[in-house]
Amino acid sequence: MGITKKFGAVAVGLGMVGTLAACGSSSDDAGSGDSRTVTLVSHDSWAVSKDVMAAFEKESGYKVKVLEDGDAGQAVNKAILTKDNPQGDVFFGVDNTLLSRALDNGLFQPYRAKGSDLVQPAYRADQDKHRVTPVDTGDVCVNYDKAYFTKHGLTPPKSLDELVKPQYKDLLVTENAGSSSPGLGFLLGTAAKYGDGGWEGYWKKLKANGVKVVDSWEQAYNEEFSGSSGGKKAKGDRPLVVSYASSPPAEVIYADPQPSTAPTGVADGTCFRQVEYAGLLDNAKNAKGGKALLDFLIGERFQNDMPLNMFVYPVREGARIPEAFAKYGPQAKDPQTMDPAKIADHRDQWVKSWTSLVLK
Repeated sequence: MGITKKFGAVAVGLGMVGTLAACGSSSDDAGSGDSRTVTLVSHDSWAVSKDVMAAFEKESGYKVKVLEDGDAGQAVNKAILTKDNPQGDVFFGVDNTLLSRALDNGLFQPYRAKGSDLVQPAYRADQDKHRVTPVDTGDVCVNYDKAYFTKHGLTPPKSLDELVKPQYKDLLVTENAGSSSPGLGFLLGTAAKYGDGGWEGYWKKLKANGVKVVDSWEQAYNEEFSGSSGGKKAKGDRPLVVSYASSPPAEVIYADPQPSTAPTGVADGTCFRQVEYAGLLDNAKNAKGGKALLDFLIGERFQNDMPLNMFVYPVREGARIPEAFAKYGPQAKDPQTMDPAKIADHRDQWVKSWTSLVLK
């Protein structure tokens, strides 16, 4: 998923929040340049409060259709394949791990969204052409099941180095770096930490230590991970999972009754920061409506609403951070990062090498 990894999917996995979506929309549905309908293409983790979307529709005069199109990687690839006759007007959900692929394939046309000067500088990208607008950010991190480690008298791992220690053998589940955004983020985090000459050796150690790889975040978190609400129901037996720093707040907010403390924690030294973007599709049929929608996505109302719907952090300066985020899921203090140009140069080869090393 996108950073999306993104955390609307936690809420969906817990069955506690809905998304505003219209499925099966075709490119014709996006309308013409004077259409009053604007179509947003997204990964499956899009979510917004109904009253917030209704306010935008009333004020702008546009009716929004949302076409959800799978995991972030799948959605980006499909958008590239259909760019000459796009499914919609705006694409949301390309993050910094896949951004170069979208830009190099001419997916977006330039537009500088209103309010983009209020986006925190650390999250801006493509500043010379303004083909994408930053929308949210989050940290891909290893989460741990507190109850498991208490029961077994173990201290949870705090860093990537500790994950390969014998006491954590057969405890970690992660996602396929070739098919999952958090899986790719975790791979990039190890490449950033250990460098071109060291990340493969690290993964050999992880493999020898019994890391389990599954296709998607949904499978890893809601089926294999023993600490999540879904994982408990599915009798998951892995107390370590690659997820997000904002996962623990979701486990509190959507629990009934709410616990006084989060049942899961974050290994702060395992995090990789993602930033997620939206852009006006190059051949959008309703470019005017698409521009209005991009303005909305970085507007104060949407940025304040977004955290508790998609469980990501806003990028707009001054946007409200929910108390539960600060208490249970603060952003990593020193996450791994990587220059987008380096990701562009190495991503595909790294994924190919990772696949050969870990899955074969």
